[in-house]
Amino acid sequence: MHRLGILLKSYGEDFHHAERMVETFERHNKDDLPLFIVVPDADEQLFQPLVGSNSQLLRESEFADHLVDEPLWDLRPGYVNQEIIKLAFWERGLAENYFCADSELVFVRDFGHDDFMFDDVTPFTVLAEDNELKVDPMYYEQHWRGREQHLRRIQELVGLADPRLLTCHGHQIMSSAVLASLKRDFMDPRGWNYADLLRQSPYEFSWYNFWLQKTQVIHIVAREPLIKTFHNKVQELEYAISGVTITDIARGYLGVVANSNYADAYGSGAVGDPPSKKLARYTSPDVLRKAIALQSIWALRRRLARMRQSLSLGPS
Repeated sequence: MHRLGILLKSYGEDFHHAERMVETFERHNKDDLPLFIVVPDADEQLFQPLVGSNSQLLRESEFADHLVDEPLWDLRPGYVNQEIIKLAFWERGLAENYFCADSELVFVRDFGHDDFMFDDVTPFTVLAEDNELKVDPMYYEQHWRGREQHLRRIQELVGLADPRLLTCHGHQIMSSAVLASLKRDFMDPRGWNYADLLRQSPYEFSWYNFWLQKTQVIHIVAREPLIKTFHNKVQELEYAISGVTITDIARGYLGVVANSNYADAYGSGAVGDPPSKKLARYTSPDVLRKAIALQSIWALRRRLARMRQSLSLGPS
């Protein structure tokens, strides 16, 4: 069993994302951490070329006893099953701790054991309240209110009394010890399986995070998210307007994700594009023309102001 591994759950339609993710994984994996790629059996041959010296391909059927074939909370079975596999992966006995990576993830700098583990036995726990998302009007209307209700439900079920919502959207380092406790001490007494957890609330990482906070099965060494996630195009535009590049992002994060729910509509290369291309991609031509016209007007006003100031400071 490996002390630490990377888990990637993907499928055929996301192959172009997974291919890019694996390429950046291999480029930046300085400690030769193992990568476990789990895909539907029908996609095994498609993904086989992605297997390298540090990676292993696993069939989804190896988790068949846990999987569902009906939607939950209006989530398609495939989406539910990738959540289940992230919760159940520990049962394979392949890694004591594993970092759950999305197909859309692009690593932007070198990473290794110390980025994910506090010491040889204790993984970092990614925890954040994400209040900036609560402030974001688009995110608040589309996601926050419903998500908050679901997360409070998990807190209630596990008996965690905390006004904070300390959890993460993804890219957590999962501890097998914590997940074994969740199954043994919470699920089994209720006769629940992983699908039953998600029927109560479809947020797999919050089941992990809140159970850990309730039980303290391992020492919690909290850190902020390791991956910068753009949940919608407005958030990516904010970085573009500020002139933030991938090099800048790499100072604070291991990688970046542009949520495919919006990014795919603009081309899968959006993550690495310079700010000018992002502005062109996500902003309508009419808005750009008006912005250019306004910039010209403001530039003229600044020149006139400097001329007036120069005249006023001239010889008396």
